[in-house]
Amino acid sequence: MSKETKEQPAAENPEALHKLKVTKPKEWAAGIPAVAAALADVFEETGVVRGPGALFKMNQKGGFDCSSCAWPDPDDDRSPVAEYCENGAKALAEEATTKKLTPEFFAQNSVIDLAKLDDMEIGKKGRIAQPMYLPKGGTHYQSISWDDAFHKIGDKLNSLASPDEAAFYTSGRTSNEASFVYQLFVREFGTNNMPDCSNMCHESTSVGLAEAIGIGKGTVTLNDFYDTDVIIIIGQNPGTNHPRMLTALEKAKNKGSKIIAINPLHEAGLMGFKNPQAVKGIMGITTQLADLYLQVQINGDMALLKAVERLLYDAEQQEPGKVFDKEFIEKSTVGYTEFIERVKHFNVDALCAAAGVRVEQVKAAADLLKYKSKIIICWAMGVTQHKNGVDTVKEIVNLTLLKGSIGKAGAGLCPVRGHSNVQGNRTMMIWDKPKKEQLDKLQEVYGFTPPQQNGFDVVESIKAMQEGKLKVFFAMGGNFLSATPDTTYTADAMRKLELSVNVSTKLNRSHLVHGEEAIILPTLARSDKDVINGEDQFISCENSMGVVQMSKGVLEPVSKDLLNETQIVCGLAKATLAKRTVIDWDRFANSYDAVRDDIGKVIPGFENYNQRVRLPGGFYLPNGAREGKFETEKFKDRAPFTITQLPEHKMADDEYMMTTIRSHDQFNTTIYGMDDRYRGIHNERRVIFMNPKDIAKAGLMQGDKVDLFNYYDGIERVARLFIIVPYNIPERNTATYYPEGNVLVPVNSVADKSNCPTSKLVFIKIRKHVG
Repeated sequence: MSKETKEQPAAENPEALHKLKVTKPKEWAAGIPAVAAALADVFEETGVVRGPGALFKMNQKGGFDCSSCAWPDPDDDRSPVAEYCENGAKALAEEATTKKLTPEFFAQNSVIDLAKLDDMEIGKKGRIAQPMYLPKGGTHYQSISWDDAFHKIGDKLNSLASPDEAAFYTSGRTSNEASFVYQLFVREFGTNNMPDCSNMCHESTSVGLAEAIGIGKGTVTLNDFYDTDVIIIIGQNPGTNHPRMLTALEKAKNKGSKIIAINPLHEAGLMGFKNPQAVKGIMGITTQLADLYLQVQINGDMALLKAVERLLYDAEQQEPGKVFDKEFIEKSTVGYTEFIERVKHFNVDALCAAAGVRVEQVKAAADLLKYKSKIIICWAMGVTQHKNGVDTVKEIVNLTLLKGSIGKAGAGLCPVRGHSNVQGNRTMMIWDKPKKEQLDKLQEVYGFTPPQQNGFDVVESIKAMQEGKLKVFFAMGGNFLSATPDTTYTADAMRKLELSVNVSTKLNRSHLVHGEEAIILPTLARSDKDVINGEDQFISCENSMGVVQMSKGVLEPVSKDLLNETQIVCGLAKATLAKRTVIDWDRFANSYDAVRDDIGKVIPGFENYNQRVRLPGGFYLPNGAREGKFETEKFKDRAPFTITQLPEHKMADDEYMMTTIRSHDQFNTTIYGMDDRYRGIHNERRVIFMNPKDIAKAGLMQGDKVDLFNYYDGIERVARLFIIVPYNIPERNTATYYPEGNVLVPVNSVADKSNCPTSKLVFIKIRKHVG
């Protein structure tokens, strides 16, 4: 962990403990406590009128999209009272706060003093009210005009030896409109260095699905959940990360669906749900969710899937044609014979041992699937953030192909994205590896020649900063430092930049660990009114299931000196490209409709965008795989079975596997509070969850203070001062909260093909803390 000096503000949360209280973990999620927690945050940050009034417009038709998760809104029957979850309400409280940071605040608080605060304290300070500039050698941010900020950034960009000395990051909150003009500016400037939050989270999904079914997105709609027989949830914790999904799961259960949960930790949101909008939920009656809970070891998912496939193969041999969908396999797939030859030789006992699940439980899972074809498989970062993440996604596809569980109602693949428009960003061409046909379309429509070579993704950008290849880093939203792996390495890399720029709503640690110069550009939040030339505007987003809908803010902004993201990009483009641009940036800055008109010319599926996005509930984008049409790079109209390998993990006797997780009181890097009530953790985040047997074997005790070490590539990485908490987790498995555990995630440990950091599997050693 980096040590603070006068020149270098702290890169991580302070090594300080609070008064930890541990209670029994919950076996259900939501209920009245969720309502109380949500409203308490809203009232505290916004008062009794501003925030509560906005809640009634969140996720409603004609209202604004929650800036939290990307779970879809119902096409029709949306709740008139609360079409949001606890974390959605907390996200609104964060951005609708009446607290704001003026030049006086920054004059009174140095960068180093602010860095001494923890991430929650930094975020709770309030909204940034005007552009801020930190000069070279400066200790305090100072106000700067928009024009001066744009020209300072533009001058720096134009001074670079090559456009490839700059990188332009995008977070998942950025709208379709802003994302489109952003990538347009970056490509006219001359680079494809466009790392984004997908690189850190679901890139393994995008790569794996594109190769297996021809599209890097899921294939189901929300209504499919109400017409399915079995839902498998693997490597995902909906109760904390996608709470609105619980309502869909409850509805599916009420219609007779079975749920199989696969996760190393017993999570409340996979076991039970008390619906705060239903009478029985208000009365405290719990809907049981998981019919079968398979507690795999960390990264035991691949072994489990292979064991299920072998058991289903055996059942198919006993009852030919009743278990596998042979008609679908023959008509719509390729590679079945080679694949099934491998399956024949799978050893179920060995695979179950590798997965860490009893054979009887795996057989029970196979029995639930045996005669069913309406199967939905959901997953998130518990699958993607592993070295074999792409292959595990493909193994999930293999199972659906065997069962014919794709391209039909009530069946398919459901990668559940995190941030609210992360899927829309990629659709809008925020991508470091654009396809030739995409670049050709830009040239056809606009007349300039886009750069052809691939750019830097997130991990490549960090390394390029460290090596001095990047001079400027521009972040459209997000908290890059706290979200990325190997915190000390990343912080050191960012300090080598000549200029770092962040488009933000609130203060975060990425503003405090910066380049030689730093600029903060404050922008409107999703819930803010966006008024251009006296007219209320709206943006649009794409959810996890490919629905594009409008989002229109309702709150008066806390400052008159804020610009929307599209205006910021256009101002920067004009200052940077000046007379050499071929694009009318003022047209975009003055009209989202103009942006959408151009999106319709460039992006397939967005024809008549302005008309369709104004329909209540928006519109679905084309999805061939949803209709059973597969067109991959290698095969036309057929989805290939994939031969994958079982991962092998070798640990020293004193090593453990560690996974990073979110607490219930956070969303991504935004920390709402210090409690994780579902897991029974109160007033603390620096904890490590361990199996009680491991604690005893190591000669440790509950409550002991320990330091955590990782030695990947021969480099010692240290996370100091964590408290041991016994938990229901497999032996030799541990868990810590993110971002506190990120310092242990090696920058060079990435998923094959996708380059995703392996944040869900880090090998660590645990030693008693001295001091």
